[in-house]
Amino acid sequence: MDASQATSTIVVGAGVIGAAIAHDLQKRGRAVTLIDREPPGSGASFGNMASIAVTEFMPVARPATWKQIPGWMMDPEGPVRVSPRYMPRLIPWFIRFLAASRPSAMCRLEAAGAALCERSLADTRALMAEIGIEDQLSQTGCLSLYANEAEFQADRERIDMLDRFRFDYEVLDAPAISRLEPEITSQIAKAVLLPDSRTVTDPLKIVRRLVERFEALGGVVRRADVTGFERGERISGVRLGTEVLRADGVVLCAGAFTARLSKLLDEPMPLETERGYHTQIMAPGIEMAHSIIWPAKAFMVSPTADGIRVGGTVEMAGLDAPPDYRRSKITVRRAREALPNLKVEDFTEWMGHRPAFPDTIPVMSASAKTPGVFYATGHGHLGLTYAATCAHLMGDLITANRPAIDMSPYRIDRF
Repeated sequence: MDASQATSTIVVGAGVIGAAIAHDLQKRGRAVTLIDREPPGSGASFGNMASIAVTEFMPVARPATWKQIPGWMMDPEGPVRVSPRYMPRLIPWFIRFLAASRPSAMCRLEAAGAALCERSLADTRALMAEIGIEDQLSQTGCLSLYANEAEFQADRERIDMLDRFRFDYEVLDAPAISRLEPEITSQIAKAVLLPDSRTVTDPLKIVRRLVERFEALGGVVRRADVTGFERGERISGVRLGTEVLRADGVVLCAGAFTARLSKLLDEPMPLETERGYHTQIMAPGIEMAHSIIWPAKAFMVSPTADGIRVGGTVEMAGLDAPPDYRRSKITVRRAREALPNLKVEDFTEWMGHRPAFPDTIPVMSASAKTPGVFYATGHGHLGLTYAATCAHLMGDLITANRPAIDMSPYRIDRF
């Protein structure tokens, strides 16, 4: 189809989710414009932990979590920090969070996450091969670490969930851990190898490559602020200040900022930012083949971006508060407990916004109010993991094809 005759679609948000959706729609014959106020991939898609984390779909909304929240909030180094100033604005979100932790709801949420994760590695491989960067995906998995049997049993709920949904894993003893990753401290008694959780060489390169290919095939990238929308019976355009870009369809996938856009369409959503931190160490003094997580210490370490990246914990403080890099220093200190030879030299610190719904499940949905508008947001810590799968599913929704899975769990009007 000639681009001048193709259906015109605007994708707002040039992170890995938006770039993948724009690429998918372009393949389906759409004339696509990709808009972001920042350069493509410069938000959470730059600073994530570079993991295709196919086993990490356990909903955060569960009794085992919320029962610990009061203690975490009293601990300045706990895995979750809530800004006292921001807390009043979080009360409605937390009420929905508690509602999502009912046993019946938890079963549905686990199944919704598993449906995406079980497709994600194959879809990611296919997308990376298509854009010529399949060598950017590791062949090794992730190690989940436990200092003792008590820590292992405390994580049993997650391991049992992997059994229920038939995800592969292997329990390792200390000698096996040492053979796989000699730099891990001998104080680690047990680990779970997650063979299908992979690491990418550099998450920013994936977005850049997607956008390069998109532009080479005629796609348009605009750096601009979306200030409003044109609509009658359906969406007809996007306002960029005084300029209006006409379109037959609009996809809103601006991460944690999507809620501000949905309000302009009179469709508010309970989307919050889980502010994430990382420390990128370019002279770590060690080499790693696997990424590692230590659930009891709430951090992750990934070999990526020509160095080693340390991240973890959650901060709830909104979109506008300045970074608190004490969070980065906490995770680095804990990472050195697992990796005693880790040197923290030639490093940078980063903070970014992970979009989170109270039930942990993303919205991938047509608007319930404005025909022609679609949402793809709220992927939390799994934006990179879900990107390729999300692009396929959203492409089917937008082009009125039948998606490969039931999309009702991800609808916007579920709240």
